[in-house]
Amino acid sequence: MKSSDQERKAAILKGIAHPVRLSIVEALSLGELCVCDIASMFPFDRTTISKHLSLMKSLGILEDRKDGIKVFYSLRLACIGALLSCLEGTVARADPQREPKAGKQRLWPVSASIPKEVQ
Repeated sequence: MKSSDQERKAAILKGIAHPVRLSIVEALSLGELCVCDIASMFPFDRTTISKHLSLMKSLGILEDRKDGIKVFYSLRLACIGALLSCLEGTVARADPQREPKAGKQRLWPVSASIPKEVQ
C-alpha cells in the first residue's frame, strides 16, 4: 500500500474524529439535511457548524447541493454508515445498561460542555 493512500485514509478518519463532526455524519446517515437543520442540532453559531461542514466536504466525506438560497448536505462516502453501525454496536456491547439510539434527536445536548476546539 502506498503511504499516500494511508495518509488519505487517516485524514478521513480524523475528519470524523470529533464529537460535533461525528454527530453531523450520524445525522446525515439518515438522509440529506439543510444547513439550517444541521445547525439547529447544536448550541453553536452557524459559523462553527459551517467550518465543520467545510472541512468534511474538503476531505470528500460530504457533498452539498444548492436549492435556491438553501444548501443541503449529504454523505458522499456511503460506507461511513456501516462504520458508524459497527461503532454503535461496539459501544452498546461495552455498556449493556445503555439505551439504544432512537431516530432523530438533538445530537448535542444544550447542557453539555462545549469542547474548546469548537468554541
